[in-house]
Amino acid sequence: MISVYQLKPKFQQLLRPLTNGLAKAGVTANQVTVFAVLLSVATGALILWQQSVSWFFLLPAVLFVRMALNAVDGMLAREHNQKSKLGAYLNELGDVVSDVALLLPLFILPGVSPWLIGAFIFMAMIVEFVGVIAPMLGKERQYQGPMGKSDRAFVLGLLGIILPLWVMFTDYMNYLLVALIALSLVTMINRIKAAL
Repeated sequence: MISVYQLKPKFQQLLRPLTNGLAKAGVTANQVTVFAVLLSVATGALILWQQSVSWFFLLPAVLFVRMALNAVDGMLAREHNQKSKLGAYLNELGDVVSDVALLLPLFILPGVSPWLIGAFIFMAMIVEFVGVIAPMLGKERQYQGPMGKSDRAFVLGLLGIILPLWVMFTDYMNYLLVALIALSLVTMINRIKAAL
């Protein structure tokens, strides 16, 4: 099933010169991972603090930078012999913490069901948890869509463009969240099937 994740190899190719430069400068994969998490948490906290939909405009840029940092930390680990057990923990936990931090500002949207927002955040965590279980079964980490990490980032980035320009889009947010929860459920099933 189609997913933004399928674009990752081309994205990594574009980032390889930067990755090589960072490796030469002594930057580690774990440092990049931690920076990506801190950036996400700071952005989510700022939007929540401002309590204004207009601050959602930060999301597209931050999500793009986070996606780039995630690609860079992976390449530093694989291509520059920086793989570590701590790095594996930081990578997986960092992704979940970052997702939650950037999804929490949805709670400030007027007229949007907090139950649906909570359910979407919960499903985002479950989807990643299911992907992480696969190595315990002797399979590779599962990244299938249609609502994996990259797909969530794409949707959230799109909302970051739409909401500040058209606040009335919040009238449709409950329907969108139901669709995103359903796609997350499909993603979870896809990942379980692939691992089995």
